[in-house]
Amino acid sequence: MDRFPNPLQVELQPDRKTWRLLAPFSYLDPGHGLVTVPAGFISDFASVPRLPLTYALLGAYGHAAAVLHDWLYSTTTLSRAEADRVFLNALRSSGIARWRAWLMYAGVRIGGSPRYTTT
Repeated sequence: MDRFPNPLQVELQPDRKTWRLLAPFSYLDPGHGLVTVPAGFISDFASVPRLPLTYALLGAYGHAAAVLHDWLYSTTTLSRAEADRVFLNALRSSGIARWRAWLMYAGVRIGGSPRYTTT
């Protein structure tokens, strides 16, 4: 079975920095089952620092995994560590090179704490 049962359908928002999901988007994670992001959710994809080398290596990759990660961080349905692991799994499932996936994973582990919404 495909780990991404439906395609990522988004539209760029007027701020030209965020994207809105036009349809639900799902990922079948090996450890947490089906994760579904509802239509209408707003994501900024991967929040990669705009440093030239960093952005060149990581900025244009992993949009599907980044949407899932943004959703998990905003809902806190999983712990931060579990959400980061789903992100890594989704990156690898979408064909992102292992070294790039691990760099992106390290980035969210090191710098993601302020974005994890706890209520």
